[in-house]
Amino acid sequence: MAKAAGVVRLLLGFTALWLSLLGARTASASKAVTAHLAAKWPETPLLLEASEFIAEESNEKFWQFLETVQELAIYKQTESDYSYNNLILKKAGQFLDNLHINLLKFAFSIRAYSPTIQMFQQIAADEPPPDGCAAFVVIHKKYTCKINEIKKLLKKAASRPRPYLFKGDHKFPTDKENLPVIILYAEMGTRAFRKFHTVLSEKAQNGEILYVLRHYIQKPSSQKMYLSGYGVELAIKSTEYKALDDTQVKTVANITAGDVTETNEVQGFLFGKLKS
Repeated sequence: MAKAAGVVRLLLGFTALWLSLLGARTASASKAVTAHLAAKWPETPLLLEASEFIAEESNEKFWQFLETVQELAIYKQTESDYSYNNLILKKAGQFLDNLHINLLKFAFSIRAYSPTIQMFQQIAADEPPPDGCAAFVVIHKKYTCKINEIKKLLKKAASRPRPYLFKGDHKFPTDKENLPVIILYAEMGTRAFRKFHTVLSEKAQNGEILYVLRHYIQKPSSQKMYLSGYGVELAIKSTEYKALDDTQVKTVANITAGDVTETNEVQGFLFGKLKS
């Protein structure tokens, strides 16, 4: 029994030693520095980024893509992020070839179009949006988030100044430009967007309005927007003060100055003696 107990203690000792070494190795491995670069704005939906990618290809393809994803954001609540992203790529594949799909995947990885979405979000914040509205329209300086008020606001729209349109605004394809302008602020793929889009697209097709879409996210994500493709440098400087003996430093400095004076010779001329 004593021998068995000794063997058990020996095994326990080796086990404790092995665990301590393993812990030391893990601690040493965890000393690496990991840096993340986060933007000042929150994470933006990939569906909106995909629409901006398609908009660069063609304005007509942008609106065709929009028709196929009117309520696509509903699946985000039931599907995993991986499945939802694949669904977006599948929808985009109806209007893009394989080469552009690969470029879209790369744009997703570096979040190339996230700043564009944030730009529209900032424009919407400057309006500002009405309280409690998931989507709203601006009709020549008049705001509403109720569809039944659009007809009333259109009646006197011509007497109010036209809004300024930016280069990146998404205009519904139409042959006429001198029409009342309705700007829709909404998040593509949501039910609130679909309700407004159905009414506004019909009016635009009938030549009644100039329909403009700007991205607007009522409840931005709580996650940070991490950016890739940037280098980070970590410079560490020691701020510890070291004690030195000033008397020794002055003595060494005096001796060095004296040696320089005595050996102040240039090609045989002793300038020290000439000065004296």
